[in-house]
Amino acid sequence: MPDIDGTSVNAAQDGKNQVPPVQDGDMHLTDEATLFASPLPIVGARKTTTRKEVWSWYLYYVGNSGLGPFNFAISAWQNLLYQAGWDPAFPRGTVACGDGGCNLVAYGTELNSIVLITNGLSFAFQAVIFLIVGSFADYGVWRPHITTAFTALTWAVSFAWLGVEKPSKWEAGTALYILGLIGYQGALTFWTAAFPGLARDLPEIKESELQLTTGETDQKTHDRKDMLARNKLANVSFLVCSVGELVVLAILAGILEGVINDDPDSNTRALSIVCAYSAGVWIICAIPWLLFEQYRPGNQLPPHTSYFTVGLKQIYHAFRLCLRLKQTFIYLAAYFFLGDCLNTVVIATLQNEVVSYDTKMLNYLLIDGIAAQAIGIGIFWLVQRRYTIPTKTMLLFNAFWILVLCAWGCIGITQQKFGFHNAWEFWAYQGSLFVLGMPFHKR
Repeated sequence: MPDIDGTSVNAAQDGKNQVPPVQDGDMHLTDEATLFASPLPIVGARKTTTRKEVWSWYLYYVGNSGLGPFNFAISAWQNLLYQAGWDPAFPRGTVACGDGGCNLVAYGTELNSIVLITNGLSFAFQAVIFLIVGSFADYGVWRPHITTAFTALTWAVSFAWLGVEKPSKWEAGTALYILGLIGYQGALTFWTAAFPGLARDLPEIKESELQLTTGETDQKTHDRKDMLARNKLANVSFLVCSVGELVVLAILAGILEGVINDDPDSNTRALSIVCAYSAGVWIICAIPWLLFEQYRPGNQLPPHTSYFTVGLKQIYHAFRLCLRLKQTFIYLAAYFFLGDCLNTVVIATLQNEVVSYDTKMLNYLLIDGIAAQAIGIGIFWLVQRRYTIPTKTMLLFNAFWILVLCAWGCIGITQQKFGFHNAWEFWAYQGSLFVLGMPFHKR
C-alpha cells in the first residue's frame, strides 16, 4: 500500500494518469487497466471532513506509532533468542551466549541470521495477506472494519507478551513477533487509506472544487491548494504522533526505573511490560477515531472483478504497462528500496546487540530519534509552506540522506571501527537521520 501522500489521485490529475493508448489493438485489456488507473466514482454521498474527525485521526497515529510491535517487540524477541542460545566456540548447548557469537540450539545457526530469516517470512506473509485484503482499503465499504480488526489483533498480541518472559518461551515469542508485525502494518496501512477521503472532503477543498466548476478559480490555483492541504494533513499527523510519542516515552522512562533492577530477568520482564504498555496507550488513542470516523465508501470495483482478484489484476496490468509508464515504474522501485533501507530491521538488530538489549538505553535512543523526528517534520513543513516547494523536491532531499545511511552501513562491512559498531553511531543515527530522512514517509 502507498504511503500517505501517494494514496489517492484527485480529479485534477486524472488526465495525467490515464494509461497511454495501446499500439497492439488490445482494447479490452487497456480499458480495464484504465479503470484501475482512474477508478469508478465512490459509492454514496461525500461527507465533509470535520475538525474533530481530523484530530481523532491524528491521535490514532500516536497509539499506532509502532512503540510495541515495531520498536520493542523485536528487542524482546531477540533478547529471548540470545538467552536461549549458546556460544558456538564451545560444544553445542554447553555455554551461554557471551561477547562472542551466538547460535540458537533449535537452528544451530547465528542469531542474526535467524532474525533476518524470520523477518523475511513475516514480510512474505504480509505480502500475501495484503494482496488478498489490500483492495478493501480502496474499494467498497470494508476499510474501517478491517482497520479495527488489525488493531484488535495487535492489542491482543501486545498484551500476550506479558506471558512470555522466559528464554524457554522463545518460540511463542517468535509467533507473537510475527503476528504483531502483521497486525501493526495492517492497522497502519488501512488507517493511512483513510487519508484520501479526509483530504478530498476538507471544507476548503470542496469549496475550491466548486469555485473551479463555476470559473471563480483556475486549475493551477486549485492544484496548489490541494497539494498544500494534503501535505498539511500528512505533516501534522506525523508531528502530532512524534510529540505524543515523546510524552508516552517519558512516562515509560519512569516506569522502567521502577521495574528494572540491573539483572537480566528484570530487563526481560521490562521488555514484555513495554509491549503491553504500548497496547494500553493505543487503546486510549484509538477510541476517538473509532467513534468519530465518518465511514466513507471507497471506489467501485471494476466490472468482472471481485475483492479477491482485484489485487492480482492490478499487478498484472502494472507489469503489462510498466514500460509505457517508465517514470512511474522507476519511482515505485526507488520508493520501495529507499523505504526498505529506512525501515530495515538490520539497524534495530545491530542496535540491540550493541546496547546489550538494555531496555532503558533503547528507550532513551528512541526518545532521541522521535525528538529529532518532530523537529525535522516541523522544519520541513514550515519551509515547504513558506516557499511552496514542490513535494518532489522535498522527497529528493530526504532520499539523499537515506542513501548516506546506506553508505555508512556499507563501510561497516569492511572494518569494525565504525559503520554501526558503536553506541555513539546509533545516537547520531537517531538524532540526525530522523531529522533529515524520516519526513521521507510523508512526502
